[in-house]
Amino acid sequence: MEKLFHLREHGTNVRTELIAGTTTFLAMAYILAVNPNILGTVMDANGVFAATAIASALATFVMAFLANYPIALSAGLGLNAYFAYTVCLGELGGDANAFTIALTAVLVEGIIFVILSVLKVREALVNGIPTNLKIGITGGIGLFIAFIGLQGAGVVVNSEATLVDLGSFASAPMALCLIGFLIIAALSHFHIKGSVLLGILATWGLGMLAEKVGWYEVNPEAGVYSVFPSAVMSFDLSGLANTAFKFDFGWAVTHLIQFLAIVLSFMYVDLFDTVGTVVGVASKAGLLDKDGKLPRAGKVLLSDAIGTVAGACLGTSTVTSFVESSAGVAEGGKTGLTAFTTGCWFLLALVFSPIFLAIPSFATAPALLYVGMLMVSSVTKMKFEGDMADVAGGYLALVMMPLAYSIATGIMFAMLAWVLLKVVTGKVKDVTPVMWGVFILFALRIITLVTNFM
Repeated sequence: MEKLFHLREHGTNVRTELIAGTTTFLAMAYILAVNPNILGTVMDANGVFAATAIASALATFVMAFLANYPIALSAGLGLNAYFAYTVCLGELGGDANAFTIALTAVLVEGIIFVILSVLKVREALVNGIPTNLKIGITGGIGLFIAFIGLQGAGVVVNSEATLVDLGSFASAPMALCLIGFLIIAALSHFHIKGSVLLGILATWGLGMLAEKVGWYEVNPEAGVYSVFPSAVMSFDLSGLANTAFKFDFGWAVTHLIQFLAIVLSFMYVDLFDTVGTVVGVASKAGLLDKDGKLPRAGKVLLSDAIGTVAGACLGTSTVTSFVESSAGVAEGGKTGLTAFTTGCWFLLALVFSPIFLAIPSFATAPALLYVGMLMVSSVTKMKFEGDMADVAGGYLALVMMPLAYSIATGIMFAMLAWVLLKVVTGKVKDVTPVMWGVFILFALRIITLVTNFM
């Protein structure tokens, strides 16, 4: 383990890394239920489940051994919704074979990103982001994942009047989420190893008790499922026959312009979601060097690209780095052994899927809320005086990620504001070629968004 992951060099040990990897998996295990639910509208759900688990394991193993970072990967949320609802059911009219076209686009996207990663184009982007913006991105991701957790547990609910509102304290998920957060905070105060993991398991146990006494009411029609596993083991890979290597290159050639538009949309969201996640998680783990750059960034991004190619071949939407990796980082994960552990759990999920799929969102929400708090703390390092481009750019990254519900959108606002203010304040020489390239990409993105609404 020491030779593979250099544990002593990173100030960690096997036990810490195993706990961290398990915590990361539990924090992101929901994707095994959510992805088949979303992609199942246009594909075979059983095949999607198997593809998601295997692709997540393969991509995370590559991250572990190639980049040696505690970052786990799986099918990206948002990207899977775009795959199913916008591309398959929208642009392609809901055709039964529409998913084969979308998978082809994901494959091409992944291959392009492999090339860009080898050429270090994506690495230049990660390391070219100004320090204050990196700190703002880290804090923004913290708020974003906290909001995801609060939403998943019903602490924050939809409101016609104010967009968001407070949920009901009579709701078991809301109450248990808040109790779980306090459990994690208390365990962390006493420096108990595995506090986040123990908090998840304790909250899940309280949920079982709540279901037994009738406080937590199961209602599948309303999307409320039992927190007790339906079984212990289940293993079925037959669905892969309906999803693996289902490509349609013929359609791509005959509808080249439309196909390229789909590919570019996948690339845009994946590129900046990945950049934001990698910067945020690495910053919180203390993995950035003294210049604020990420060592081996190219290998991190190459792992991500390889994961996308593998996912497309198996039959799932774009595989990307998961922000929930920060849950494992909060437990002390610093090396690829954390990622390797998470990948092993994804493979085990193929056999013990009933157990993992029974973990409710309100049990993982406390972990996301707590980790969000840790990531937001990076804001104390932000400079709110001096260069206005740095100040405004970092601030917009911080607020737009949770409020626009998108890491990529938060980065877009930050980058555009930074470049424009550099120009306006007469500091155009500070704008590097990388930042000019990003500025042009985002400007083109805004143009496409505007034209789509006209």
